[in-house]
Amino acid sequence: MKKAKKLLTLLLAAAMTLSLAACGTPSNSTGDGSEGNGSTSGGTKDTVYKIAMITDYGDITDESFNQTTYEACKAFAEANKIDFNYYKPSNDSTEGRIAMVDAAVADGYNILIMPGYAFGGTLVESSPLYPDVKFIALDVAAGDILEYGVAAEGGKYDYDPSNWDVTKYYNTANTYCAIYQEELSGYMAGYAAVSLGYHHLGFLGGMAVPAVIRYGYGYVQGANDAAKELGITDQVSVDYVYGNLFSGDPDITAVMDTWYQSNGVEVVFACGGGIYTSAAEAAAKVNGKVIGVDTDQSPIIDKYGKGMTVTSAMKGLAVTVTDTLTDVVLKGKWDNYAGKIQTLGLVSGDDPSRNYIQIPMDSTQWSDTFTKEDYSVLVGKLFDGSITVSGDITAMPKVDITVHEYGNIK
Repeated sequence: MKKAKKLLTLLLAAAMTLSLAACGTPSNSTGDGSEGNGSTSGGTKDTVYKIAMITDYGDITDESFNQTTYEACKAFAEANKIDFNYYKPSNDSTEGRIAMVDAAVADGYNILIMPGYAFGGTLVESSPLYPDVKFIALDVAAGDILEYGVAAEGGKYDYDPSNWDVTKYYNTANTYCAIYQEELSGYMAGYAAVSLGYHHLGFLGGMAVPAVIRYGYGYVQGANDAAKELGITDQVSVDYVYGNLFSGDPDITAVMDTWYQSNGVEVVFACGGGIYTSAAEAAAKVNGKVIGVDTDQSPIIDKYGKGMTVTSAMKGLAVTVTDTLTDVVLKGKWDNYAGKIQTLGLVSGDDPSRNYIQIPMDSTQWSDTFTKEDYSVLVGKLFDGSITVSGDITAMPKVDITVHEYGNIK
């Protein structure tokens, strides 16, 4: 069965190559590859780009990774009169995601946008089969590719990418991966929480994977720096735990109940997929607060209680989509992206909305003690290096505030 599937996929790839070769110059191209809807990485003008997005295991209405990516892709395509569609796997599996890649390629789509770490295996399996398709993977790190690729060989990945050659596991020529400096947006969220008057903070991570750890350690550093500036390091503390799941769970909710109701925790940074549900369920019982992650999660967290979301530590998925597609589709600059697993962070000290990591300007609960202007000043200092944030995940950063570490709940 597996060999038959591989044969079918190879036939689809061959058909895709023939269809691309048959394409003429796009009607809205200027002829120099600088705009319109197509130029190849070499700067020729014989590729008509069609953009498809593959959802991970959610839908385009998830008010998170998928919806943010979908809306950015759709807006870019409409603005530039480019064919766009999205494909949703029938189940949460690498096989399901591969099937949607096959379907998109069979339908003639040649730029595929894939949001989320779950696409590591998809890149291993699909990128070598479709050399004429460009894969743009958001939040897919070397470790996500290695974990699948090493296992497929019968090996055991040790979670240290430096020990492995990731390039042997996927086609680097047609793949670009964007990852993010989570420690910076975690820092912003922690700094904002203390500046807004919260003194007893909580961090509820999903699984203790590098991205989640960076969020958490950045959060602690931000809370510490704000407390130092206010002269209240003896009054600020962080309860710190991992649920060891990327979803809510009754046991996790019970711990959150204890935090909010008995320990005096005022706001919890819920960091890891659907684990926010446990924090929000517990917060709703005592009018507690929650900090979202990855995208602006206020629309979903605030369903548990009006005004529950203090802020969200965000990755700039929409900015990544727009910037990358502009360079690749309109300017023919694929060579600037091919083969890179690029860590994105700050690109502007003046305009926070341009950065690949940020907190939301619209939904953060600004006050006189932390305003939009204060946030912009903070971003400027992070950008120019006046403030530095450690991305070291080997140990909890040394801080002046009190941190209570509780390990894993599950």
